[in-house]
Amino acid sequence: MRETLVLHEYAASGNCYKVRLTAAFLGLSLERQAYDIMKGETRTPEFLANVNANGRIPVLQAGDRFIPESNAACFYLADGTPLVPADRFGRADTLRWMFWEQYSHEPNIATLRFWFGWVGEVNLTDAQRAQLPAKRAAGEAALKLMDEHLAERAWFVGDRITLADIALYAYTHVCEGGGFRLADYPNVDAWLGRVAAAPNYIPIDA
Repeated sequence: MRETLVLHEYAASGNCYKVRLTAAFLGLSLERQAYDIMKGETRTPEFLANVNANGRIPVLQAGDRFIPESNAACFYLADGTPLVPADRFGRADTLRWMFWEQYSHEPNIATLRFWFGWVGEVNLTDAQRAQLPAKRAAGEAALKLMDEHLAERAWFVGDRITLADIALYAYTHVCEGGGFRLADYPNVDAWLGRVAAAPNYIPIDA
């Protein structure tokens, strides 16, 4: 009997979306439990005690077990499927891109999207304003690296879509919300189209 999968999420989050997108590509059903991060609903005593002591989402609940961190949740769903390469190097390379996404991509591209789209530029603190040039430069460097990697290949790892593509797609396809220009990265833009054309694809607002 297949375990019940529940995604504790904030739907507009790219990190939450990548878990939903992974499940969709695999034909898996997810129950969805919504939290409003703008109202502090992931910081309540109940959430901290019962879902994630780190106070963050997404969290994938598999039966009575909880898996925080978006890429770990994606890997849990996809392990043993074609979204994770069967060969040892391919698996490591997929993880490499997933680690890079959380370390060099998401902290810059996703943060600017959140600051501009949810906090509002006029409401940024002095400390946040001081970080804008560095985050802009780091986000552009990440997109440039992606564009160069995709210059002679269709996917990030191997010859088919993998978790590496899903992890990077989630915030890249909405990066213009943070002030980045996809037109400056034509290989990335073409790759986004390939991901969106894959069978069972769902948009972030589905």
